[in-house]
Amino acid sequence: MTVQNDLLSADLTMGTVMLKVGDMTLMSNYYQKALGLDVVAEADGGQYLGRGNTPLVHLQPAGGLHIPGRGEAGLFHTALLFDDQASLAATVATAAQYSPQAFAGSADHLVSEAFYFTDPEGNGIELYWDRPRDAWTWSNGEVDMDSLALSPQHYLQQHLTEEAVVGQRQSAADIGHVHLQVGDIKTAESFYVDTLGFEKTSGFHGQALFVSAGGYHHHMAMNVWNSRGAGPRKDTLGLGEVLIQLPGKDDVGALAQRLTHHGIAVANTGAELRFDDPWMNKIRVSVGSGQSV
Repeated sequence: MTVQNDLLSADLTMGTVMLKVGDMTLMSNYYQKALGLDVVAEADGGQYLGRGNTPLVHLQPAGGLHIPGRGEAGLFHTALLFDDQASLAATVATAAQYSPQAFAGSADHLVSEAFYFTDPEGNGIELYWDRPRDAWTWSNGEVDMDSLALSPQHYLQQHLTEEAVVGQRQSAADIGHVHLQVGDIKTAESFYVDTLGFEKTSGFHGQALFVSAGGYHHHMAMNVWNSRGAGPRKDTLGLGEVLIQLPGKDDVGALAQRLTHHGIAVANTGAELRFDDPWMNKIRVSVGSGQSV
């Protein structure tokens, strides 16, 4: 069990998700035209795409690598969080119109309303809006979540406005959470909760784990729905790096000490840490916004 001093800061946020990409044109077009993101910066042959000056997804060319198999560890989805239902509806609408076959489902999770898509190289995407925190309920220390029916057609009829469509690219979005495929939940909890210092917010019959800082429903999640028993990742397309942002150097330093204590190999610059989880998913932890490119 973690104790208070071993917890990640309540002010933690999730940063840019880096994807290794085989076809840059295809992928960039999808993230711009389907999801309404703009190129924020270009570096090292790659693109940072986001809203305003905030990069959300980093597409990095990785020609020659293959798309991972369905049962391999790696990315389950990157979740883009919107400020209001109209902004969410506008992006759901453009995504559905641009590539109808990419739609993968929708659900009312009690804490949020979510719509799921798959990008052209098989990476999962969640587009969601959070209900206010005072509307969330908790039972025995875990947040109450579910997957109730949520009709996309009814949602768009109810929330899509001309103003939201016209102002889509000016409306804010953030990386709300990152959901991974892993080999087993016990190892995931040992690493992400007992070592990193996230708090467990929910579990699902040994099949999934949800973790957060500061009482959020989840900043990260792990499941074995497709990947039970998966070993360390090979070098493939898909997830390249998950960025976690902490408010200060002291927070980063405390995490570095915990990782070292637990025998985790860490590259430490003082302001930034880089390390791997048990499945070779690459994690970077930085001070502040961590959004410079």
